[in-house]
Amino acid sequence: SEPLAWAPVSAQAASLLEEAADLLVLHRDFAAAVERCEAGCDSLGPGTGPGPSPGSESSAEVKCSLCVVGIQALAEMNRWREVLSWVLQYYHVPEHLPPKVLELCILLYSKVREPQVMLEVGSSWLRDQSNKSLPEYSSLLELYLLHVLLPLGRFEGAEELVRSCDVFDSKQQLAFLGTICESRCQWTQQEEMRLAAEEQPDATTETVLGVLSQKLLTMLTLLRRALRSVSSHFYLLPYKKMLLATFLLYLVVVRLDPASPTSLPFIYKLVQLFRQAWAALFSPIHRPPIQD
Repeated sequence: SEPLAWAPVSAQAASLLEEAADLLVLHRDFAAAVERCEAGCDSLGPGTGPGPSPGSESSAEVKCSLCVVGIQALAEMNRWREVLSWVLQYYHVPEHLPPKVLELCILLYSKVREPQVMLEVGSSWLRDQSNKSLPEYSSLLELYLLHVLLPLGRFEGAEELVRSCDVFDSKQQLAFLGTICESRCQWTQQEEMRLAAEEQPDATTETVLGVLSQKLLTMLTLLRRALRSVSSHFYLLPYKKMLLATFLLYLVVVRLDPASPTSLPFIYKLVQLFRQAWAALFSPIHRPPIQD
């Protein structure tokens, strides 16, 4: 009969499950545990839906347990990105995932802050009519709301899912709708704080640039006043006499011999020019006021 034909295969898969569990828990050999799980799932053949099927209840339970051990082993090796694709190669479509496997996947991807991975998978599983008759449906729906939809900010989709769900009574629906509303408020506050934090560095930069610009403008104003004062001071100096005295000094030192009697008139005139320039430079206009 058919149950007798399934018995040897189920026994082999159960033996591989026991080996995989020992490798996972006792020996911490995660890679070997995944290999045993894959061998056990391959020995069971293509999977069926999560609901009961005559003659395959024990095989479905063994396969589910093999997948649970395999998920834990992959997570221990930090290969959590492979979990969903690894599971779907044995169940083919999300609607056929066992409730325990779906629950573990939702919790895993929520823990690693990648809930979007389970967005379409969870939605497909929850829309399936055969899954709605399972006793785990309501708990999985709640898990999907709290760990997938709300963290992703899918508030409208969450409200629509709660209102269209037949497994919740009116009291439960109001409770879930209140949770969704509270999560929406928290999400809005976090977004406002994030935007304020992004704008704050720009305001700080503008303030610093404003202070630097004001300091630079003040320095330029002071420099302009100093240059104007110096230029107005030098305009009063006897430039012609100073240049003439310098030229005569050049003639005396370079061209004339100071010991020669012919150079004496030039030297005398040079001294006169220097005295006039000195008197003009330190005239009462340029002398500092005498304090009493």
